[in-house]
Amino acid sequence: MLHIVVSDQTDPYLNVAVENYLLAQPVHDTVTLYLWRNHRTVVIGRNQNPFAECNLERLEADGGHLMRRGTGGGAVYHDGGNINFSFVAPHNLYSTERQFAVVAAALAHFGLEAEVSGRNDMLCNGRKFSGNAFSVGRHNKLHHGTLLIAGNMTDLQRYLKPKPAKLLKHGVQSVQSRVVNLSDINAEITTQTIVPHLIAAFEEIYGESADVLEFSNLAAMPEVQHLRNKFASPEWLYDPWRSFEAQRSGQFAWGEVELSLKIDNVHRVIENVRIATDALDLDAIAHAEQLLRGARVDHMPEANGQIERDIIGLVYC
Repeated sequence: MLHIVVSDQTDPYLNVAVENYLLAQPVHDTVTLYLWRNHRTVVIGRNQNPFAECNLERLEADGGHLMRRGTGGGAVYHDGGNINFSFVAPHNLYSTERQFAVVAAALAHFGLEAEVSGRNDMLCNGRKFSGNAFSVGRHNKLHHGTLLIAGNMTDLQRYLKPKPAKLLKHGVQSVQSRVVNLSDINAEITTQTIVPHLIAAFEEIYGESADVLEFSNLAAMPEVQHLRNKFASPEWLYDPWRSFEAQRSGQFAWGEVELSLKIDNVHRVIENVRIATDALDLDAIAHAEQLLRGARVDHMPEANGQIERDIIGLVYC
C-alpha cells in the first residue's frame, strides 16, 4: 500500500512533527511519500551545535527559524524555493535504492540526470542539489532530503557557517559554488511542477496507485501538536549547546566532529562530553559519548567501530 501526504503549511515545526508522527506509526505494509516546504529555515542535524552552524542573530532578525531534526547529517537551508521529501517505510519495504530512484525518475521528466554521491548527496552536472539523511524507528525507517529548485543563494550564504576544512576538502571557496538550483538548469522545474512527477514516479517505481492522506487531518492530531511544541522548544533547539566550546576537532571520511570535554582533574576522569558532528550514524556517536563519559584521562577506552575509534583518538592524541 502507498500513501501520499502533501503539506499545505510552511511552519517547519509542524512539518517535522507530522514526519515524526508518520515514522512512529505501527503500519507494516505501507510506504509513505511526504512532501513539504518550510519558510526561511536553517535545519541542523541531531548532534550539531547551532551556534557553530548558523548565524542565529541574522536568521532571527529576518524572521527565520532554526530547526533541529532527529536525523544525523549536516546543516541545510530551506525556503520557498526548496521542496522536501520524506520516505517512511516499514523495515522490510525500506529501500534507499528505490527511494533515490523515485527522485531521479521525477527529475528525468525535465531532462535532468541525477546521481547519488558520497554519504548522502544527490548531484546534477557535478553539483549538489539534494542532501539526504536517514533514521531508524521502532516500526519504520525514514529517508528524507531537500530538493534545491529555486532557493535564495544569498540567504544560504548569509545564514550558514560552512567549515573551512569542508570547503577545502571539496576544492572550493564557498557554499554557493558547491550547490545548484535545478531551475538554473531547466526553468520548467518549480516547487509546484515537480510535485505531480514525484507522485507519478513513486507510483510507477512501487507499481501501484497511492492513497492521499489529508495533511490538515494529521496536523490537527493532539500527538502532532505535542511534537510540534517539542521541536519548537528552546530545550530541543539549543540546550545543552549554549556554553559549548570545542576543545578537539577533526575531519574524517564519515564526517566532521568537534568535542567539548569537562574533566575532573582531581580524580582524572572525563565528567562529561558533548560531540558536535554531521555524522549520519547516531548510534555510533551516542556510543562514543558513553565510552568517554567517566573514562580515565590516562587510559584510553576500547572501541570497536571506526567512528568511535576516531573520536576517542581525538581525545587521547
